[in-house]
Amino acid sequence: MAEATLIISSKNYSSWCLRGWLLLKLSGLAFTEQFLAPDDVAARQELLLLASSTRVPCVLHDGLSVWDTTAIAEYLNELRPEAGMYPADRAARARCRSIAGEMHAGFHALRSSLPMNLRAHRKGFAIWSSAQADIDRIATIWNECLDKYGGPFLFGDRMTIGDAMYAPVCTRFVTYDVTLDAGCSAFTRHIMALPWMQEWIADAHREVEEVSELEVEF
Repeated sequence: MAEATLIISSKNYSSWCLRGWLLLKLSGLAFTEQFLAPDDVAARQELLLLASSTRVPCVLHDGLSVWDTTAIAEYLNELRPEAGMYPADRAARARCRSIAGEMHAGFHALRSSLPMNLRAHRKGFAIWSSAQADIDRIATIWNECLDKYGGPFLFGDRMTIGDAMYAPVCTRFVTYDVTLDAGCSAFTRHIMALPWMQEWIADAHREVEEVSELEVEF
């Protein structure tokens, strides 16, 4: 099967690129990375939440361009069904798609006030009430899944698309010193310790580019 190319912007700042990268890792499809220039308009708009639609990351494969992480997830799931990117159980698959869709479409206050920044650590960060409401909703989603499916991932003992979609949230919780209950704390630690996450984080720390707007301490 042909190797894919993943177009990404920043490993330090881009939650969407992390999702796309994790989805490709989860699929098992071989791929190479192609970085947009730091001053690329599409990359900057995506990082600063100014784009009307998110076209980064983008997967190039078999003559196709696939952007938007939900489209990437569905494309890879069709391409590599043996990877088990969704849970095997029909009801669990429906729940997985629902929470992935909620992550994709929602949590705007969390995105804007707690931007992803893997090189930063804002200890004692003051969280606005609107962002706290998003955090509370995410905690509810996680706890419901962990209670129902037994962990350590959201749908049991295998990583799924749902975990890939929420992995960048774990990085935000660490960066901004977010207080979590025991279940969510354990899930965050589990995700952050994954070899794929450690690989991404190490690459992020080697990046030299900075986006000044995302380095401001609110």
